[in-house]
Amino acid sequence: MELYPPFGPYLFNTELFGIPIAVRWYGVLIMGGALLAAWLASRRALARGYDPDHVWNQLMLGLILGIVGARIYYVAFEWERFANNPISALNLTTGGLAVHGSLIGALLSAVIYARYNKLPFWEWVDICIPGFLLAQSVGRWGNFMNQEAYGGPTTLGFGVRIDPEYRLPPYNNMQLYPQDTLFHATFLYESVWNIIGVGLLLLLDRRYGKLAPVGQRWLRNGDLLFLYGIYYSLGRVWIEGLRTDSLCLNGTGGDCAGSIRVAQLVSLLIILIGAVALFLNHRRPFDQNPANSATQNSPDAEQGTTTMSSIAANDSAESGEPGTTDESGAAPSSDRGLNRA
Repeated sequence: MELYPPFGPYLFNTELFGIPIAVRWYGVLIMGGALLAAWLASRRALARGYDPDHVWNQLMLGLILGIVGARIYYVAFEWERFANNPISALNLTTGGLAVHGSLIGALLSAVIYARYNKLPFWEWVDICIPGFLLAQSVGRWGNFMNQEAYGGPTTLGFGVRIDPEYRLPPYNNMQLYPQDTLFHATFLYESVWNIIGVGLLLLLDRRYGKLAPVGQRWLRNGDLLFLYGIYYSLGRVWIEGLRTDSLCLNGTGGDCAGSIRVAQLVSLLIILIGAVALFLNHRRPFDQNPANSATQNSPDAEQGTTTMSSIAANDSAESGEPGTTDESGAAPSSDRGLNRA
């Protein structure tokens, strides 16, 4: 089965009164993924008694720092390409956004926003992280529309067809690799892997997180972030090995002959950090009582953050109704913080 983008890289590319106006599918899909991520995170925040507007307020900061981080990360490893004309590094239409850099930027935005709004960072990032993985899954389809981030030739029976102008050497040799050559659809592999990961994180959180029945709560604040890092990185390690455009320590080279793929190296490091963090996070005693766990066992307790039980109590006092919801989206009757920045 052949995969081929039904449209070009542009949603539309025209001129209006002599002014060029172009919108790329890549940008549309990134924004669409971000909105889906915010929708999911807002529902999860609401279920835990937090104002969902915090998610939407953080969205723009997360987008800005995520894109900046993704570009800086890419340019840092591809500096020779931009050294003669550094200003060209600002031109995103030339390609070059790295997922690991976007993760750094997104986490930085969470640190800034949580600190400014006095939210518990570890719990807040756990609320948001499944949505981030969902956004990654959607954003990968931008690679499909751009005919980029593909793997080497495949004999699996299905793959993506790449036009000659988008092929990297040696696959642009049309005699050795004719037009009907199919390449590994690595964008699809990663998109499916990420979607499965979203389901696993949500399932674990529902069964063993703060909304699970007392006695089944196993997850600590920060666990979903660490599990995300381990899961995503495991997939990235094997998928990256198939790609033809990998960032290598000695530049872009596909098979990275004589060098190491940066994404694989970083992923292995993240797996190690995530495993150690999980181990350390679970060494401390765990109180199954939700009224005590947030204050005694949370990494955020030292910052004097509001416990989930006090949030519920506040909601009940203000509205006369229960202050928490399940993830079906039923909202607590509260008017706290409804201004949307």
